[in-house]
Amino acid sequence: MGGGIAVFARAVASGGQNSTIWSDKHRAHRNLAALCGFLRLVERLIHVAFELHAYQMPAHSPFRKTELSDRDPGMSKKPAPKPQDAPKGDRIAKVLARAGVASRREAERMIEAGRVAVDGKVLTSPALNILGHEKITVDEAPIADAEPERLWLYHKPLGLVTTHKDEQGRKTIFDELPDDLPRVMTVGRLDLNSEGLLLLTNDGAVKRTLELPSTGWVRKYRVRVNGRPTEDTFAPLRRGIEVDGERFAPMVISLDRQQGANAWVTVSLKEGKNREIRRAMGAIGLTVNRLIRVSYGPFQLGDLKAGEVEEIRRRVLRDHLGLEGAKPPASRKTPSRNRKPEAKGAGKPAGQPTRKPGGKPAKGKANFGEKRKAKTSFQGEGSKRHSPPRSDAAKSRGPRKPRTSD
Repeated sequence: MGGGIAVFARAVASGGQNSTIWSDKHRAHRNLAALCGFLRLVERLIHVAFELHAYQMPAHSPFRKTELSDRDPGMSKKPAPKPQDAPKGDRIAKVLARAGVASRREAERMIEAGRVAVDGKVLTSPALNILGHEKITVDEAPIADAEPERLWLYHKPLGLVTTHKDEQGRKTIFDELPDDLPRVMTVGRLDLNSEGLLLLTNDGAVKRTLELPSTGWVRKYRVRVNGRPTEDTFAPLRRGIEVDGERFAPMVISLDRQQGANAWVTVSLKEGKNREIRRAMGAIGLTVNRLIRVSYGPFQLGDLKAGEVEEIRRRVLRDHLGLEGAKPPASRKTPSRNRKPEAKGAGKPAGQPTRKPGGKPAKGKANFGEKRKAKTSFQGEGSKRHSPPRSDAAKSRGPRKPRTSD
């Protein structure tokens, strides 16, 4: 065909139909592209061979290469720098806070004021890590040892502000806490008109861990609202609602009961934003007139009265927070009763069956001596096994008939 294209008058040519050959002399040869590709491959191989040979030339040769070519990014990659290890120890402000001197911010201000010294050297910046062997003084007095992590349950009453200092001069919860408590911080907050469970801790790391939504701990509240809501009223809150440009996560809400003009509901959420429940209820037309936090994760308010403080046991705190030194429940020793050893010969006389508390002998529980005696009484001389003795009724029926094999 000479590389031409056959053109037929019909879609399918018949056996006797003549074909017309049309050829385009200006089109590229069909083998030209393959030939160009082969030439490029040869050129590439020659270039690679020259590159490899250039590194093996003598040191005095002007064609010798000392660095890899930038044309091959795979060969010019340098090893990634190793990540620097995190500095050891804790910041000086954290150490002071753990020792009960002050909060971290106050400790930083004390350092900037020149009141803190480490190994006799006065600090001017809080950018210092403490390894534990240094001697730290505040106002030339050594600080106390760091206290272990502790957690308290506090029933916050109405009318107290959850802050250390109030600009308006209102009473704070720290004004009403017992005097024997060390320096503590609050886990989250409850506003002036809210009451219920508030967690207190002496460790900043515990505080941050409990406040993070990623911890997954549920905060449960008993809320009294003014109005007559139904289950459908809270549908927007169950889906998640946006109030004043702030998005609130879906809430778990159950309508408990209607009490006159008010209704009691239980609200559960995993994050506690500023006045979240009050703002969300206001967005659906309800006004909150009482709010009580009844639980925070595994910790319950229970029967704790307003203003009372109760400390969580160290073992419980370790289990829930995974602190160092915590033992899983499976590895703990099960408590057992220590029974006094019985005196020798103080047991029951041989031959007496054991008895139940009612006084009747226990069925099927004969003394070991009786069992052995009954067993040996069935055995006779010259045989390994004998049948038990017959009863009087069986004897009256006559002698036993010998067994015959079929």
